[in-house]
Amino acid sequence: MKIPQLKKKIELKSCHNKTWEDDYSWVHQKNILEVLSDSSKLLPEVREYLEKENEYTQFNLKDTKDHQKKIFDEIKGRIKLEDESLKFKDYRYEYWTKTTKEGNYSIKLRKEIGTNKIEEIWNGDEEKEKLKTEYFGVGDLEVSYNDKFLGYSLDLKGSEYFSIYLRDIHSKKLITEKIDNTSGSITFSLDDKYFFYSKLDEFHRPRKIFRHKIGTSPKYDELIFEEQSDAFTVGISLSSDEKFFIITTSDHNTSEQYYFGVNEKKPKPKLIKTRKKGIIYSVNSWDNFFYCHTNENAEDFKIERCKKLEEQNWETYIPPKNEVLIGGLIFLKDWIIRAEKSNALGKIFVKNYQTGIEEELKFSEEKVIVPSVSLIQRDKDTDLVYLSYSSPKTPSKTYLYNLKTKEKKLIKQQEIPSGHNSNDYIVERLECSSHDGRLIPITITRHKKTEIDGSANLLLYGYGSYGSSISPDFSSAKFSLIDRNIIWVTAHIRGGMERGMKWWKEGKLLNKKNTFEDYISVAKYLIKKKYSSKGKIIGMGGSAGGLLMGAVVNQAPELFLGIIMAVPFVDSLTTNLDHSLPLTIGEFDEFGNAKDNREHFDYIFSYAPYNNIKKMDYPHILITTSLSDNRVLFDEPLKFTAKLRDFKTDNNLLLLKTEMNAGHGGKSGRDGAIEEIALDYAFILKIAKKN
Repeated sequence: MKIPQLKKKIELKSCHNKTWEDDYSWVHQKNILEVLSDSSKLLPEVREYLEKENEYTQFNLKDTKDHQKKIFDEIKGRIKLEDESLKFKDYRYEYWTKTTKEGNYSIKLRKEIGTNKIEEIWNGDEEKEKLKTEYFGVGDLEVSYNDKFLGYSLDLKGSEYFSIYLRDIHSKKLITEKIDNTSGSITFSLDDKYFFYSKLDEFHRPRKIFRHKIGTSPKYDELIFEEQSDAFTVGISLSSDEKFFIITTSDHNTSEQYYFGVNEKKPKPKLIKTRKKGIIYSVNSWDNFFYCHTNENAEDFKIERCKKLEEQNWETYIPPKNEVLIGGLIFLKDWIIRAEKSNALGKIFVKNYQTGIEEELKFSEEKVIVPSVSLIQRDKDTDLVYLSYSSPKTPSKTYLYNLKTKEKKLIKQQEIPSGHNSNDYIVERLECSSHDGRLIPITITRHKKTEIDGSANLLLYGYGSYGSSISPDFSSAKFSLIDRNIIWVTAHIRGGMERGMKWWKEGKLLNKKNTFEDYISVAKYLIKKKYSSKGKIIGMGGSAGGLLMGAVVNQAPELFLGIIMAVPFVDSLTTNLDHSLPLTIGEFDEFGNAKDNREHFDYIFSYAPYNNIKKMDYPHILITTSLSDNRVLFDEPLKFTAKLRDFKTDNNLLLLKTEMNAGHGGKSGRDGAIEEIALDYAFILKIAKKN
């Protein structure tokens, strides 16, 4: 089949006295944000090109159809399709969700305490069917405190413009007009007369908090907070003691909060602490204390507390630790629970509120586990919590844990219907030196029969941005590769927070290249240690992880057999220069401001994947994107693909697949998500020549 070719329209771009050519800049429409929510506004020639690329991808992967079906069936076979979540006890009802064999979306249920009557209050599949829509994204599902109303938000295009609806649970009738162009979150007032929500501005940024009076027209909604900075976005939540609503406004690097009482008839949010660049803080209240989780004078966070926000005489409650990330607090009447993370591994601590004695919760003999604690009820007068953990080879187990007696009862275990034996797999935690001597944590999961002699293919996953840590948890889908002698490795590279805030700072702004160097160092280390060989590694990353993939494949293509980029941030310079795009301004502290800072411009230009494509051989590459993606616009991977076709000197596969009815998260629904994984895995098996 003929390779698709995108028409060139040479444009000279310039910034900071530097000029460069961009043959494909024309695909970025001036009304691009309108295109994301209304695809009929897409340029016809761009649509035609995307469709040809989809046909080309389908043609080149037609021999994987059986593989895709087999992998889809394998992954779905590992999921307990008919399942129920743990129950959460409110004052009058227990609430939980379930899934069915036939359905793609969850069902929300409740049972009045003291009765056996189960009530279905939401059925995602039925709602989707009523709306006759291909894409169906559920943002929030919230029940009012009097248990009468169900608030829910829907995105029907994938563009993350959510419409909020309010329904009477008993009559199932809508009781207010839908509210369009929101971020999707719904927060009810405790008197059930109002709910709060955030509205998106023209650039898709939530910068206003409104209060809606239930039963009235949205045109009368009251603006209670507005953020003036284009870089900050807002949200609202309820404090743990349910005495205050807290408004948080923040970018990735700095935060500021306001509060008002839950019983204030006309909310007037009061400032807690004035924002300071680089300072993140989050305040909560419990038992007549205010607790502040902050990185001020504590790089990896600490927790302070005080009696009155008017005076703010903060005292240290949990002190900071070097390269140990201190998490927030969960409150119960007699207990305070918190988490720590270091070396990409988490720990849970419990403090007796009366005695002040704190202990670490021990989970299992496995060294690489992901622990978590969640509440069983809204009433905090209890000693019981849900205690869960998993590892890369061990499905999740959840216990009902008594904090006082330390007794635990297994109440839910992740079932793998098709079978899973954890003893068939080996999980290793290693470290390797990066280019500057920093030690990078590596999590390896492999079949015990896989030989460590350089013969195995290896999937190397990475992300490394925004301080997001990649947890080494259990994913049943991965075993479709691991069982076929492909080793799965997660590189906990800088740009995340696996080793605290310093780990993030060393992988952003003018340190961003450390992220790429770390990933390449891990690949070379794994080759040296015979986990794989040069030209047998498959790189995988999505979104900002796609930026990582684009940078490393330009820098060291010889290491890789293939690269998979999902919704990749590959035209990062163009996006950074365009301050009208939804995320650009809010990410100045992550990637820099190329438009207004020459040093930032030069640095981003030196690694931006689109600008650094070279005349050389590239490995096999599969790129996936979505037409309604608001976070990474579809034109980034489109341009990258078109330019790479012009430059690459090999005959390896270069495939671009665009979902024409989806957003940043890809297809909606359970089956849709599995189909996308099956496509990626079939591509991997094809290039690795495995059955």
